[in-house]
Amino acid sequence: MTKPFKRWTVLPHGQLSEIDDNILTVVGQLHMPLTDLPRRMTVVRLKDGRLVIFSAIALDEDEMVALEQYGRPAFLIVPNDIHRLDAKVWYDRYPSMEVVTPEGSRHKVEEVVGVDSTTPKFDDPNVIFITVPGTRKREAALVVRTRNGTTLVLNDLVGNIRSEGGFGNWLLRVAGFAGDEAQIPRVVKMAMVEDKNALRAQLLQWADIPSLQRILVSHGAVINEDPRQTLRELAGSLL
Repeated sequence: MTKPFKRWTVLPHGQLSEIDDNILTVVGQLHMPLTDLPRRMTVVRLKDGRLVIFSAIALDEDEMVALEQYGRPAFLIVPNDIHRLDAKVWYDRYPSMEVVTPEGSRHKVEEVVGVDSTTPKFDDPNVIFITVPGTRKREAALVVRTRNGTTLVLNDLVGNIRSEGGFGNWLLRVAGFAGDEAQIPRVVKMAMVEDKNALRAQLLQWADIPSLQRILVSHGAVINEDPRQTLRELAGSLL
């Protein structure tokens, strides 16, 4: 696994795009020994203009300028202890940011950067931080409401890579991050899920959000076609 960066290191990435009011996202590529892994950063703008950065990626200067024009980076969410790659360099760039991670990931994240909170206060009722039940308190999520509906921001809990051929993509399928449909990766079930009933209940609770428009995942395409049914199917996979 790639070691956390100590200097601002820009890897291949796309452009920031606004997928809803006050929500930006960008997808980059992380070169692994046998494949390139897509990884997503999500940016949420709070009602006072501060930004919540979920699973940070170092971007080139043009994109960073665009991000800074969008708002002031204020919260750096490291959504689990695996997603530490760019945490330190982001904090070095914005030392006033509050670093947030779930309690179960805190120890390993603090090997890279100090953690300020496991229960952040955004002072915005439309942005909710959640430590996902049943994941050993290691996995974070966001629920973001706008005038257009609700966006669920997940991390490694769901993989949705539409891979093609090649040995590397075959490995992503074996791990459960890639396939023909969204799924809870096998490696996540093995390493992180300790209480399937608790996780299943949370997935069904999200599925009951009438205004749910989309699910953003750190690895894979946006889920915007019947996301509520997708959550029900994911919950069913835990039975």
